[in-house]
Amino acid sequence: MSKSKNILIAPLNWGLGHATRCIPLIRKWQKEGHRVIIASDGDALLFLQKEFPQLIFEELPAYDIRYASHPFWNKLKLFFQIFKIRNAVRMEYRKIEELVEKYQLDLVVSDNRFGVRSNEVKSVYITHQLRVLSGMTTFLTTFFHRNIYKKFDEIWVPDIAENEGLSGRLGHLINSKLPIKYIGVQSRFTYKNVPIKYDFLAILSGPEPQRSQLEAILLKELPKLHKKVVLVRGVIEQKSTKYQKNGLTIYNYLTSNDLENLINASSIVIGRSGYSSIMDYYQLQKKIFVIPTPGQPEQVYLAKYLLAKGIAPYAKQINFDIQNLSQVMDYKGFTS
Repeated sequence: MSKSKNILIAPLNWGLGHATRCIPLIRKWQKEGHRVIIASDGDALLFLQKEFPQLIFEELPAYDIRYASHPFWNKLKLFFQIFKIRNAVRMEYRKIEELVEKYQLDLVVSDNRFGVRSNEVKSVYITHQLRVLSGMTTFLTTFFHRNIYKKFDEIWVPDIAENEGLSGRLGHLINSKLPIKYIGVQSRFTYKNVPIKYDFLAILSGPEPQRSQLEAILLKELPKLHKKVVLVRGVIEQKSTKYQKNGLTIYNYLTSNDLENLINASSIVIGRSGYSSIMDYYQLQKKIFVIPTPGQPEQVYLAKYLLAKGIAPYAKQINFDIQNLSQVMDYKGFTS
């Protein structure tokens, strides 16, 4: 085994996807005998503390990105948060320089945190968005993001390089000279061939207020199925809780091991088309129905990408009703 290294990994706190896809890397480094330090903020930090209570944690400045209640206003609201995010990135960069010295770091790995890099040690940036889709402003958002990640020594894309992988145009550029490395699909889960116990599993994720808005829709629609249905709310609290409501089994959140068992034991999964979620469903070979987060063009693109490949149907959040789920059996899912 190579010499033990001190590695810091820092996922963005924007939903839980960035944190969950860091889990297989953390496990790999632990197995290889490296010392891992985790840095983040908010729910992402709390989630990883529950997953790896034995590791060292550091809190970073929060970007505190907020969405508008209506997706139409998201771009404008994000624009007015640019200066707040820039200040957080500057503080983050200073904090990382302190941590490099404090822990004698050998490697710094950022998952979409702009200021998590160092001029003293190798710095890596994880992203599946080499292109940042934003409608008419895609050129500008992609240009802005490229100016961020080209400052790093390497860019790691959690996907396969061939045939546009799972991320499609998002994670694949033509003739790029950047130091891009495809590290394969990254999921915290393992497929298990177990008996199916539940007909449908709905998993909520992503930032507010859209998480709560979808929860309200599903709580209204899912009881109409009259099937065995489980809903995971995706709300990180001190303790995992379980209760029954209108014939549904509901959890506030589950640890990775418990959620892995639940997904493996479910026939069809309903969830967002966030990229980390898609990697999980791919890993677990599931049939899925996806509902993109309103105001996130990336998720709309990925939903259409899955549809075009015959993998999964989707519906806009505002249009979703229980009849949409009948389409799932016409698609191959990730079971082939």
